[in-house]
Amino acid sequence: MLLADIARTSREITTVAGRKEKVALLAELFRAASPSEVPVVVTYLAGRLPQRRTGVGFRTLSESHPAAAEAQLTIAEVDAALEEIAAVSGKGAQAERRRLLGALMSAATEEEQGFLFRLLTGELRQGALDAFAVEGLAEAVSVPSAQVRRAVMFGGSLGAVASALLAEGPSALEAFRLQTGRPVLPMLAQSAKDVLEAVDRLGPCVVEEKLDGIRVQVHKEGESVGVYTRTLDDITARLPELTDLVRELPVHQVVLDGEVTAVDEQGRPRPFQEVSQRVGSRVDVPAARTTLPVTPRFFDVLSVEGRDLTDLDVARRHEALAGVVPESLRVRRMVVADPRSDEDRGAAEEFARLVLEQGHEGVMVKALDSAYSAGRRGASWLKVKPVFTLDLVVLAAEWGHGRRTGRLSNLHLGARRPDGSFAMLGKTFKGLTDEMLAWQTEHLRGITDVEHPWGVTVRPELVVEIAVDGLQRSTRYPAGVTLRFARVVRYRTDKQAAEADTVDDVLALRR
Repeated sequence: MLLADIARTSREITTVAGRKEKVALLAELFRAASPSEVPVVVTYLAGRLPQRRTGVGFRTLSESHPAAAEAQLTIAEVDAALEEIAAVSGKGAQAERRRLLGALMSAATEEEQGFLFRLLTGELRQGALDAFAVEGLAEAVSVPSAQVRRAVMFGGSLGAVASALLAEGPSALEAFRLQTGRPVLPMLAQSAKDVLEAVDRLGPCVVEEKLDGIRVQVHKEGESVGVYTRTLDDITARLPELTDLVRELPVHQVVLDGEVTAVDEQGRPRPFQEVSQRVGSRVDVPAARTTLPVTPRFFDVLSVEGRDLTDLDVARRHEALAGVVPESLRVRRMVVADPRSDEDRGAAEEFARLVLEQGHEGVMVKALDSAYSAGRRGASWLKVKPVFTLDLVVLAAEWGHGRRTGRLSNLHLGARRPDGSFAMLGKTFKGLTDEMLAWQTEHLRGITDVEHPWGVTVRPELVVEIAVDGLQRSTRYPAGVTLRFARVVRYRTDKQAAEADTVDDVLALRR
């Protein structure tokens, strides 16, 4: 299959409005792909790379290259080229990546270059995989979409299921079931603005503390223990204290869902980034175990002694969880049996208040009758956590791509220093409507200080209200922190830059 086929389908998906039309486009593409190609095809359409990171920066990607006159690049060639780029390291790595990328881009047509640019910069945001790819695959092989969805749930990835289906036909779906040692995508949650809204939406439910740690899925079979992240990476060797604890559980086989956290001397949770760095470390595990010990807290169980529990409701799964995991290793929870009861509603609000007071991220609210839908963001799980807003100043903006071509999109954000200058805290393009994009492009052009190939540096005059979930440490930015999950709320044309939040105001969020 040619890269041009994916680039064309990607473009066509954005031009048709109906779900049926989008599914048909994907089905046609999947039929044309070979079993070995389809995992890469699915990954690209989802806006991701099998290599995760290539080490190629925006500046290098922004360099222009002559386009090929005719489409000849195959999917296999592109994947191999990106694999080679990702593997480059050592002295002269940047120059070598630039050379390899230049060769790849020069072999691509203009449309293929645009697709690769959006793919490599993370700007390919069309939701094709999550919304339509399961149905497209089901249509391509003439099987019910529910069967494909369940296979993906237990197979860990749509690519793996697609490859097996195209190679073996519908009978391949029978092999995809919950197995110890083969992680499944975790169930995800939608959002609610507060606990009472969540209770009203769900009815009888349970409220659990939401810990700001690393989501883990733990598989135990006898003395064998495997630990996996929400992206299905195997991190067993990095968490020996976790595997030791799980081996001691009074059960031969179990699959658990939970969080890995760490606490300080006062028993309060340590920042997410510290835990992330500990879990991400691939070296010197004994030292890390001493300097930052971590503890699991489990909130769900998917299988016990070979019995698949995912179709059971929350209440019965928790009963099974309590039978194999001690209370000290489970998240705290309370049941809201009667969502209309003032007593139950008040207790839910008080529980959430105490969780936040203790330094945790928020609460999860789960319908008592909900099954475990792996890999889906179901409406029966709702997350409630505080959102902080900051008034920051736009320092620069980058040109957009795809639907945002010709518009200034990615904003560079800063907070005031005591001397009146501004410290950059990070970037965001999230939350911007088409109307906001058009307005900010016109306004930012009017206050442009310096033009660059990638965008513009502007006079620090425009104040924008930004919602964030918190901060994380960063050596990349001058204040030592960057914004976590930043998104635009609105522009504050009623405020001058001198009224924007200060660096001290931002750092106060750490408390």
